Amino acid sequence: MSPLHFANIATHVAAGAIGLGIGFVMLAKPKGTLAHRRLGRRFAYATLVVCGSATTGLIFFRFIPVFAVLTVLVLYQLVGGWRSAYTQERGPAGIDALWTLLAAVSSVALVPHVLGASTGPDIVVRSSLGALATILAYDAIRWTFPRRWYRTLWRYEHAYKLIASIFAMLSAFVGNVVRVGQPWSQIAPSAVGIMVILYFFHRLYREDKARRLMTAGA
Repeated sequence: MSPLHFANIATHVAAGAIGLGIGFVMLAKPKGTLAHRRLGRRFAYATLVVCGSATTGLIFFRFIPVFAVLTVLVLYQLVGGWRSAYTQERGPAGIDALWTLLAAVSSVALVPHVLGASTGPDIVVRSSLGALATILAYDAIRWTFPRRWYRTLWRYEHAYKLIASIFAMLSAFVGNVVRVGQPWSQIAPSAVGIMVILYFFHRLYREDKARRLMTAGA
């Protein structure tokens, strides 16, 4: 392993550990506060370094299809989650359409590499591609939504995309480190992530319901 390759891996691992640590602290802390926003920025910076170092490794050192897909997935969800908090009830803008198009082109470009991998497309790659295709489809369809929907939907979108980013990074970490029970041990973080997302969706639904009741009773 060359010194540059080692330095890139070290940067990737360090940023990933920091990002995961911040991400799980964010999940446990109150949402919508100044501290939450500060942690969110730090999480975003760490995750951008993770994705940048992963891209460097994939291009210049060793291309691994599953990690290429996970890199696109994490980066797309990270930016999308940040954009949803920025735009809120205004809904997506032109730059969001461009971002979705770029991610879709990248995803299509990865498909031949995934199908042509010597080990064949395994369940981890398929599930990661499926998750990416699902969020791309949603982001394309949301342009047809009535604008008033965004007042509520942006919070669900923000929660989904950023929580999914955290657990996608955890899945990549497990795939690199844990050798027991593969590929199921690598899929397990994603399954846990879905349950966490459903938990926060339930919380958001209850908060929205309570807000509507208060508004109706005012």
